[in-house]
Amino acid sequence: MKIKIFTLLRICAVFLTLTTFSIPAFSQEEHAEGAEKPFEPSEVILEHIADSHSLHVWNTTTIPLPVILYTDKGLEVFSSAHFEHGHADYTGKYYTYRLVSDKVNIVGENNTLAESATVAKWNSSLVDLSITRNVVSMWMGILFLLIIFFSVASAYKKRAGKAPKGLQSVMEPLILFVRDDIARPNIGYKYQRYMPLLLTVFFFIWVNNLIGLIPFFPFGANLTGNIAVTLVLSVITLIIVNVKGNKHYWAHIFIPADVPVWIWPLWWVIELVGIISKPFALMIRLFANITAGHIIVLSLISLIFVFKSLYIAPVSVAFVIFMDVLELLVAALQAFIFTLLTALFIGSAIEEHHH
Repeated sequence: MKIKIFTLLRICAVFLTLTTFSIPAFSQEEHAEGAEKPFEPSEVILEHIADSHSLHVWNTTTIPLPVILYTDKGLEVFSSAHFEHGHADYTGKYYTYRLVSDKVNIVGENNTLAESATVAKWNSSLVDLSITRNVVSMWMGILFLLIIFFSVASAYKKRAGKAPKGLQSVMEPLILFVRDDIARPNIGYKYQRYMPLLLTVFFFIWVNNLIGLIPFFPFGANLTGNIAVTLVLSVITLIIVNVKGNKHYWAHIFIPADVPVWIWPLWWVIELVGIISKPFALMIRLFANITAGHIIVLSLISLIFVFKSLYIAPVSVAFVIFMDVLELLVAALQAFIFTLLTALFIGSAIEEHHH
């Protein structure tokens, strides 16, 4: 009993320490007149879950990242330190740029702003190709995966025919889980050719989910909660499913045997909407669940500053601990669901016709 209590106290101490680390980011700023700025939870939360052009290290210490802009006049590359955390404009070779909510804008005449292009809104004058915090986090996740799988592959070569050992013994059950519980039941006998894709998707999402749960440098980026990342993953699924779809798959969509001919135009619309909605559901599910987890944890920490009382800290920290433990489950669950549905969509596209 004493050991359990001691363990719980240690966990609480760790999270209290991590909360203390975050205090400068959550603390209230002062106006030029010396008045205290009211704490805005929504502003702080959105800042933490959004992408950034710098890496937060400690207190006010940050590491600036390269800003790479493709404009209609040419390419510009400079450090994000020139923006001074959004307090200064930078005049480059072609335009003057301003950082607004961590988004690069072109400053035009009469102080007008032209935003950089996004997935939803295209701007031919400015395309932001910068190396941001999410990009660094993604590279970190890829590096971890390369180290893990090259180590495991090397172990299999050196220990051929022997029982797995070390990291190999940890990864083998996970790989077999993806094979036996996801790929084989949903794809069928052709599952082996899709195993590299499914393993990559599963471990990429899982590892980056876990990286996002670690609240200190160089971790903590909301990569899988970025809709651009989940969009790319879902588009990959969309392409694989429809490129690998066999003639029976396309015949069911365009020439349904058991449907009257006069209903075919409506059938085509419904099926084409279904083709788009499947990867769209994958994109939104992963994005929404991971982002929601980050928002809840940050909201619970914000309660300390909203109530301006240290007495609320034990309650807030207790709920943060509970949510972080729950998020560990969600991190694995979302990787599993995304991989499972990808395998299911592939299986339905390559399934042989049965009479």
